[in-house]
Amino acid sequence: MPARELFDQAEFNMQVCNACRYCEGFCAVFPAMERRLTFAQADLRYLANLCHGCGACYYACQYAPPHEFHVNVPRNFAQVRAETYARYAWPGFLACLFARNGTVVSLATAAALALFLLATFWFQAPAVIFAAHPGGDFYKVIPHGVMVWTFGVVALYVLLALAVGFVRFWRETGEPLHQFVEPASLGRGLLDALHLKNLKGGGDGCPYPDERPSHARRIYHHLTFYGFMFCFAATCVGTIYHYAFGWKAPYALTSLPVVLGTIGGIGLIVGPLGLLRLKSKRDPDTDEPSQTGMDAGFLWLLLLTSATGLALLGLRETAAMGTLLAVHLGVVLGLFLTLPYGKFVHAVYRVAALVRAALERSRPMPNVTFE
Repeated sequence: MPARELFDQAEFNMQVCNACRYCEGFCAVFPAMERRLTFAQADLRYLANLCHGCGACYYACQYAPPHEFHVNVPRNFAQVRAETYARYAWPGFLACLFARNGTVVSLATAAALALFLLATFWFQAPAVIFAAHPGGDFYKVIPHGVMVWTFGVVALYVLLALAVGFVRFWRETGEPLHQFVEPASLGRGLLDALHLKNLKGGGDGCPYPDERPSHARRIYHHLTFYGFMFCFAATCVGTIYHYAFGWKAPYALTSLPVVLGTIGGIGLIVGPLGLLRLKSKRDPDTDEPSQTGMDAGFLWLLLLTSATGLALLGLRETAAMGTLLAVHLGVVLGLFLTLPYGKFVHAVYRVAALVRAALERSRPMPNVTFE
């Protein structure tokens, strides 16, 4: 859909919703909407990133299809979010990666896998790769320095790309950058994000994948998010062990990094599998087909990362460890490379939008009465 037509439809939807206001208790979108009588494109991008795509407003709407107004906020805002991701992407010439993200994820992962496998078998002797190393010492297969430099450089690039996108989004909302770190609003926005408050669908649950309210999506999303955070915490603790205390990996199965990584890995299997199952049953009236590849690609990549990581942990003292290590690191590299150009970016813009909503709620309600 052309951008002008997309935003015209989004503006019309918000004008109808602003006049009706039946859904004002469903999520953060509608209280933020009620502070406005007109909707510039920056406002619509902000509201679209507040939307969690649950479908509650669609099933409650008297103006939804087949009504001639054709109000469909979840689908329309999903399209606006996709435009947002491309608009704020850095560097700009890579914005096109969002359009065919499923293919991009597949190719990037395949390339990263090939890179690690070829490099491992080229630079390391087969006798080392296929040996059973006591304790599962993977640094004997791929040196610590190689891992640190490879993922360190990529991680810095990812952080820079995400930070530039965030700054571009926040500035376009019209708020000074320093307002983002205003303690009360930042805390409220982060709490809403961590609790997934807006996936409650007004309290009874999210009508996803169909009109029946359920907390399943919220639960699976929690498992996915906190699984990711547990794995990140495991990496951070392992880094502290290595550099602060001189405790070198591999660590015992009962050690903190391994326990955190195992819990996170389980979450990153159950959560993505659950979300993929719900996605396959999504009501086509509220779904946005153009984003199926982006959603599924990210979930499958998280799932593959976790599965290879847990397999590596379970078989780390066997002759399969060397090959599994190269496979796992290749998948992780594929995940890292695609983070700024796939579904992961929704977390950056959603948190920013939630903080902005909390900031607005801390201010007096503007006089937006209809004449």
